[in-house]
Amino acid sequence: MSNTVYTTLTRQSGLMNEMRMVANNIANLATTGFRSETAIFSEYIVPLGGDQGSVSMARANAHSTNLQQGVLTKTGGTFDLGLNGEGFFQIETPAGIRLTRAGSFSPNVNGELESPEGYRLLDVGGAPVVTPLDADQISISADGTMSAEGNPLAQIGMVVPANPTDMVREDGVRFKTDSELLPADGATVSQGFLESSNVEAVQQIARMIEVQRSYEMGQSFLEKEDERLRSIMALVGGR
Repeated sequence: MSNTVYTTLTRQSGLMNEMRMVANNIANLATTGFRSETAIFSEYIVPLGGDQGSVSMARANAHSTNLQQGVLTKTGGTFDLGLNGEGFFQIETPAGIRLTRAGSFSPNVNGELESPEGYRLLDVGGAPVVTPLDADQISISADGTMSAEGNPLAQIGMVVPANPTDMVREDGVRFKTDSELLPADGATVSQGFLESSNVEAVQQIARMIEVQRSYEMGQSFLEKEDERLRSIMALVGGR
């Protein structure tokens, strides 16, 4: 197989990875707190040995997460929380602390605020946020301070990883990071709001069309190259 074919095949594989990411972005247009992803193409140079030089391959195994804020939509829910600015909520999962922008929470039987999946929301000290089940009025200020009938109860934690590029996406809207978590000083909370997905529908559909056309061009090249090689083999074999 020629080096040109190898290079084209690696490009096709990368385009398939990007298509999967674009499709996933479009599928999460309506997912609260979702962050879109983009494939990152890189060059992979393979030495051929001896004096044959090298061949350049393409791959798209890495990805970049778009951290741009989504639109805040008013819901009026007491425990619906929208984040403004950079930062994440901390939630406690069986696998450890995870970061999320999806701010839909509700109290469990113990009064602990938890996500729809049952993961507890944490305060600035890393403890579960608890609200009295019999409280008539719960208010949450911009700095995350939760009060019941005017009495402060807890302050919701808002953090940023020291190295945002270290974040690994888990199950759509949750991120894992091994970086140090720092206070998100510029972030504020809007009670009664949820942050929409930051996916730009038109942009993603346009990108899907571009990727599909690029893939079809690569496929056409491979078919023509296959025909060319078969023709050469037929000529050589006929002598």
